This record gives sequence, C-alpha cells and structure tokens, in this order.
Amino acid sequence: MAEIFVARREAMEGFQKTIVIKRIRPHLSDNPTFVKMFLNEAKLAAQLNHSNIAQIFDLGRIGRSYFIAMEYIDGRDMRTIVPKARKKGIDFPIEYSLKVARDVCEGLYYAHRKTDEKGNPLNIVHRDVSPENIMVSFDGEVKILDFGIAKAENLISETRAGEIKGKLAYLSPEQVAGKTLDQRSDIFSLGAMLYEWIAGHKLFTGSSDVEVLKAILEARIYPPSYFRKEIPEELDEIVLRALARNRQERYQNAWEMLADIDQFLASHTFVPSNIHLSNFLRQIFADELSGRGEDFDEPDIEVEDQRQDQDRHEPTPVFVVSETGPGRNDHRDPVGKAAATGGDGRMVLNVSIERDIYGRIEGLARARGRDVAEVAAEILASYARLLPGEDLGQSEE
Repeated sequence: MAEIFVARREAMEGFQKTIVIKRIRPHLSDNPTFVKMFLNEAKLAAQLNHSNIAQIFDLGRIGRSYFIAMEYIDGRDMRTIVPKARKKGIDFPIEYSLKVARDVCEGLYYAHRKTDEKGNPLNIVHRDVSPENIMVSFDGEVKILDFGIAKAENLISETRAGEIKGKLAYLSPEQVAGKTLDQRSDIFSLGAMLYEWIAGHKLFTGSSDVEVLKAILEARIYPPSYFRKEIPEELDEIVLRALARNRQERYQNAWEMLADIDQFLASHTFVPSNIHLSNFLRQIFADELSGRGEDFDEPDIEVEDQRQDQDRHEPTPVFVVSETGPGRNDHRDPVGKAAATGGDGRMVLNVSIERDIYGRIEGLARARGRDVAEVAAEILASYARLLPGEDLGQSEE
C-alpha cells in the first residue's frame, strides 16, 4: 500500500529532526473511495498525541501520491524482536512481554476514548493491532504504528499473500464475521499477540487463510500454561479474558486489561522499566547496532516526475527516488536537503522538509515566468547525488 522513507527535516540554526514519510502508491489515488477514507482516517490519527502512539506530523500530496509525515522510531517491531531473541537462544521474557502489552494498553485506551473539540467521541479503532505495528525503540519505548490507516487499507487487495496471512492471525472474531467494530476488537488482537509472546507460538494457524479464519472463530484456546508450566494461573486468566470470543466477556476497555497486568507484575515479579527493555534489545541486536555506518555501493538514481499541480497553501517535500538497493543520497540544493538510506534490497529515503519550501519554489518560478512543478523538478535533478548509508529497518509494501 505504501512506501516508507526515512526523512531528516532541517530548519534554522542547524535544527534537525528525523521523521518517516509514508507515501501512498500513486495508482491508489485513482480509487476515490480509498483516497477519501485514507484522508479522513489520517486526519483522525493526526489528533492522537500520546507517548505510546507514533505521532503523525503532517499530511500532504506530491503529484498523484498522498503522504504522511510521522514520528521516526529508532528500534524494531515485535515481529522482528521475538524471532531475533529466539535465534539467539533466548525466549522473549514473560516480564518484557507484559511490559510491551501494558504500554500498548495505554496507547489504545488513550485512542479509544479520544474526543473531538466538542467532547464527541471519535470512536477510533485501530483494526490492525499486530506485531509489525508494535515498535520498541532502542530506548525501551513502546509505540503503536498506523492508527487510522488500516481501515483504508482494507479496501485494497494488492498486499502480498504472506503479509495478509500474517495479519489474519490477529483479527478479532467480529472482524472475521464482518460485524461493526469497537475498542474490544483491538483488545482481542492484543490478547492474540500476548498469547504468542508468552506461550512461544502463534495462537491461530492453518494451512490456508480460510483455516486461519476458521480457527479464530472456532478453535479451542488452551491456556498459555498448557505449553509453559511456569506461567501462573493469574496470567492465564488475563490472556484468556482478552481472548474471549463473546465481547461481553472480554475486557471492556484497555484500562481494565492494563490494571490486571500491572497488578500481576507487582505481585509476581519485578516491574520492568524502559531501561530494562532497552538493555535487552541492545543485547540481542548488538550485531546490527555495531554495524551501523558501514559504506555501501552507490546505486543509480532517477528523478520522479513532479509535473502535477500542487495546492499553493500546502508545504511540499521534494523526493529523490532511487532504484531499490543499498545506499544513501545526500542531496544539497537551494530549497532543502535530502538523503536516502537503505539496505537488504529495500530503499528508504531521507527528505528534509522545510515548511515554506513550496513558497520558495513558487517565487523562483514566478520570477522566471515558469511552471512551479517544472522548476521544482529541475532543481531536484540538478543537485541529486548519492553517498553510502545504512539500513534503518523500516519498510512496508
């Protein structure tokens, strides 16, 4: 659905801030229903400001492509963290699983009860609470990604088969049944993740998508202690309540689940902090962290055609698009700087966004009696060059 670019925003007095640009693939702009839903949901998500939710800074358009500028998190998602620990011969600790889950509860509870300026509930439901949307930074901060995007994403069918199957395992029964969703759907999805982290295997599986969906609706759910005898009964109860197929028997809000997790941690084990989680991540990813800054070969680049009318009141980031491959582009020009970084066959892009960039390009165009898009494309083409960089580990189809 989207391409992910890591960006650096620069301003006066050497101010710099790393952000992420999520650019919707241009052909999806031809679907008016998708565009409308995407814009509406992104506007809602932009109102969320919580330490456990990746913040959205801006929403805009470049040519046919819409983009979101959002918070950059220097870390890894739970889809990567848990297998990485197992590869090192370490089960992801139960205490850390609960730490991540309780932080997710905090973010969900905030979003679920969010209201507009008049106090009317926004009725926000994430719809895709899954391991790839739970990031943990190397500072131990837990962040929920992609609030407001999943609903629009449901309209398209181009997602890779493996990715669809991975997401299916965390759907709630009401999602599978096509019922109206509320906050309890996200709680079920969180319960499915927590079960996986502490029991050591995915809860709902099958040889086909249909079998996975059938398992969500019908399969017997054994308590996690069935597979790990050291898991206390109280923890079984937390997980199984989150996974109740009857919504009335489930946690009615994320705060209830958070309270039970905190009580369990305080009664049965130590309460892990961000520092504990940070130290654990830095240990299991030590090989990757120590390799940062290595040089790569330079790929060829091409400049994307920007010949589309722009909203004159909208700040416009300028993209340099490289063919897929490792490398970093350090682009210096009169209106801003951009740098692309990537690796492992994926390409991400660093783009410096100045709030008045469009006005500056527009001024140049007016002085020359030229089209704004043509001047922007010429400036971009004149100053692009590539330098080596690092893989920052954030990409999405």
